[in-house]
Amino acid sequence: MDRLHKVLAHAGVASRRKCEELILARRVRVNGKIVAELGTQVDPARDRIDVDGAPVHIEKKTYVILHKPKGYLSDVDEARGKPLAIDLVPAHERLYAAGRLDANSEGLLLLTNDGDLAHRITHPRYQHEKEYLALVEGEPTAETLARLQKGIWYEGDWLRVDSIKTVSDLGALARRQHWNEARRGETWLRIVLHEGKKREIRHLCGAVGHPVRRLIRVRIGPIELGALPVGEWRALNEREVNALKQDHEQRKHPIDSHHSPSGIDHRHRRTGGVRQEHHRRAAR
Repeated sequence: MDRLHKVLAHAGVASRRKCEELILARRVRVNGKIVAELGTQVDPARDRIDVDGAPVHIEKKTYVILHKPKGYLSDVDEARGKPLAIDLVPAHERLYAAGRLDANSEGLLLLTNDGDLAHRITHPRYQHEKEYLALVEGEPTAETLARLQKGIWYEGDWLRVDSIKTVSDLGALARRQHWNEARRGETWLRIVLHEGKKREIRHLCGAVGHPVRRLIRVRIGPIELGALPVGEWRALNEREVNALKQDHEQRKHPIDSHHSPSGIDHRHRRTGGVRQEHHRRAAR
C-alpha cells in the first residue's frame, strides 16, 4: 500500500504537489470512485486508478544490480554525451541509480524504479551501509586508519568512515573478478560507510596522503556484488528484495548524521583542518 499522490507521481502523471491538487480537485478515481482526500492509501497492483477518465499505467517495481565498469556515469543528469551505466541494462521500466558511483569508480550499482526505497537507501540519515574496496597509494598506518574512522573536517564538511581495515589477501572471489593484489607501495583497504557523500572516500584518503588508485563498491546493505562480471546485470530475486526491504524497514527511524560520534554538531564548526584534496550479457 502507498499514498495515492505518490503512486500518481511515480507513474509520471505529474509532480507530487500537482498530484495532490488533482486529488483535491476531484479528478482522480480509484476503482470507479472519486477520491478527494489526501493521504488515501492504494495498492497499485490491485487498484484501478483513473485521472480525468484515463487509466494510469503503474509500473511494476523492478530491482536490478549492475557491475558498473570504469568510465560509465551513474548520474543521468551529468551525462553530456558520456556513456551511461543505465544503458547497459535493457529495461522497459524507468530505472535510476540508488546511490551514485563516479565515472572512475566501479562495482555494485543498484537500479530501481522504487523511489521511496531508493531515497532511504541513499540518504545518510537512514544508516544503510555501503562497502568498498579501495586501492590506495602507500601503506597507511594504524594511526591513519583510526583517524579516518574518527573523522576529519574537509572543505566545510565532516567526513568519516564507519570501519576501515587493510586487506592482505583479496580472496578467490576477487581473483575471479580480476582484482589484482596490491603491488609494492600500494594497499587495499576495505571501507564501510553509510553516508556516501560525493567522492567521500577519495577525499578522505587523499586528505591523509593516500590517494585512491582504484575504488570498487562491493555491497549495499544486504546486497553483494559477488561474482557478477563487469558490465553485466541481473534482477534481484525475491529473497534479495525482501532482505533489502527488511533492512529498509529496520532503519525507518533516521538519525542526525550531522553529529560526530563525540556528539559535537559539526554544522556549526568553523572550517578548518585538512583541505587536500542466471546472468545476462549487457549490451556493449
